[in-house]
Amino acid sequence: MDFENGDNNIIEEDYYSFLNVSRNATNEEINNAYRRLSRLYHPDKHIDPEHKKEAENLFNKTKKAYEVLSDPHQRAIYDNVGVRGLETEGWQIVQRTRTPNEVRAEYERLAREKAERRLQQRTNPKGSITVNIRATELFNKLDDQALEYAAMDNAGFVPSIEVSGMNFTQSVELPLTLRDTATLSGQLGTQNGTGGGSVNLACRHLVSERGWVEMEMGAGNGPVMSFKGFRTLTKHIFCNGGTVLHFNSQYGSNIGIRPGLFGTIAMQLDKHTVGYLTYRAGIQSCMTTSVVRDTETSTFNFTVLFGIPHSYLSTNYTRKMLNREMKLRLSFKIGTFGTLIEYGVEKKVSKHSTMSTAVSVGIPTGVILKIKFTRANQTYLFPIHLCDDILPSPIFYATVTPLITYFIIRKLVVDPYVREREEADKAKQREVNRTRIAEKRREALSAIELMKATYERVSNEEETRRGLVIIKATYGKLINIPGGDGNEPADNEIIDVTIPLQCLVKDSRLVLHESSKSQLPGFYDPCVGDEKTLKIQYLFRTIPHEVSITDTEPLRIPKQSHRVNNNNT
Repeated sequence: MDFENGDNNIIEEDYYSFLNVSRNATNEEINNAYRRLSRLYHPDKHIDPEHKKEAENLFNKTKKAYEVLSDPHQRAIYDNVGVRGLETEGWQIVQRTRTPNEVRAEYERLAREKAERRLQQRTNPKGSITVNIRATELFNKLDDQALEYAAMDNAGFVPSIEVSGMNFTQSVELPLTLRDTATLSGQLGTQNGTGGGSVNLACRHLVSERGWVEMEMGAGNGPVMSFKGFRTLTKHIFCNGGTVLHFNSQYGSNIGIRPGLFGTIAMQLDKHTVGYLTYRAGIQSCMTTSVVRDTETSTFNFTVLFGIPHSYLSTNYTRKMLNREMKLRLSFKIGTFGTLIEYGVEKKVSKHSTMSTAVSVGIPTGVILKIKFTRANQTYLFPIHLCDDILPSPIFYATVTPLITYFIIRKLVVDPYVREREEADKAKQREVNRTRIAEKRREALSAIELMKATYERVSNEEETRRGLVIIKATYGKLINIPGGDGNEPADNEIIDVTIPLQCLVKDSRLVLHESSKSQLPGFYDPCVGDEKTLKIQYLFRTIPHEVSITDTEPLRIPKQSHRVNNNNT
């Protein structure tokens, strides 16, 4: 089960898992599951007052699950938004002639009203810090005059590393309504001792699901005003465009206006490929054609730009290594400005943080090492200019040094921090759900007490027919112990679920669906936040079998592959 901040940390009821039916179960399957649990939990079947009270609680829970899943309107809400959708303030079950889609629309209307009440409290801050570092004296060859001065210096020659420029940007979104958003942004930069900045305010209005319009005003190096728009034309074609007016002082008191126009039309060429055609006139005149192909494992970009003062051709390729949460990048650019080759790697170091390094080798730029760290919506970029010429040594050190540094930092800093955060998140999840888990545990123990008579009956029937008999079943966190079989239980983090599973056996078959087993009758979650395993030892036709599955993995037993003497458990 996944946990997020806020209400999503609370464990919700899974009616499908409680009834042990699939999420696409038919009405007949739901009815059969309801009747089976009703016979088990019906209060009239228990004489002991304490058992009768517990049976009544479980029977009411069974009845609630059945009422929701057997009603197409409530089931549509539950499938889309869970139990909270059924408990939304102001929700009224609509007429039964309404379709599930109409029910969903009604819930979305109520959700929008709730969102409007919270809208003013939300912002989306974004920012970036760029620090340009010049360290060319580390690798550039000194001329004779520089060597002479270095020899005359009694202290020896120490390479100079300086910060040549810095740039800061920050923006926040100010939601006005569900269709109107204002964005306030600012930029401040300095380069070689001179600097400047600007502040901008943009207001965007969502005209429809197919388009929006935006007006932006800014101040900095003269006032700037722009108008932009976006529109989806067809299922596979969309476009955007706008105009920019830059007001600046020229020749003393005279005010000059520099207009600009821009527009882009894009077409979906196939499932993974989009083509773009962009035209700009005025402030930056150019025409650009690009094709972007993005798949699950890679991204490829090809761009041709004709413009003033430069034109170029570029290709970019990114390899996505999803299993390692890593991306490898390679790009090549050639044009009137020169030639550039860049290669690098990006690695996800935590849930919300990524780190990347890239080496840029080009003419006339030389060798530049780029280090970027992204945390949530904040980006920190450090371009380090190592050499004006293309030399082997700066390329080698720019490639190797970040890798060695990363592995050292990851071993000493990142891994301990991630482990600490994971443990803190688990502790938070357990604390938030402490009362809920205690309630589920009590409910599971009560259910097992009520199941004992059924357990004896089903076990005897299966033994008589030489069918499916559950010898032992455990659920929870399993750990590896040196010298063990790799499936030893961790103390206080497993529960015995032999009785509940035997009661689910029908006609010498046991079927568990693809959902968390913690919601099954007689189960609860003994280790919230940790990976859980269900281990079952059973007899079928008096032959021992054994199988272990993960928490959400489906299961059908008996199976020939589970036989212990096959060594294929």
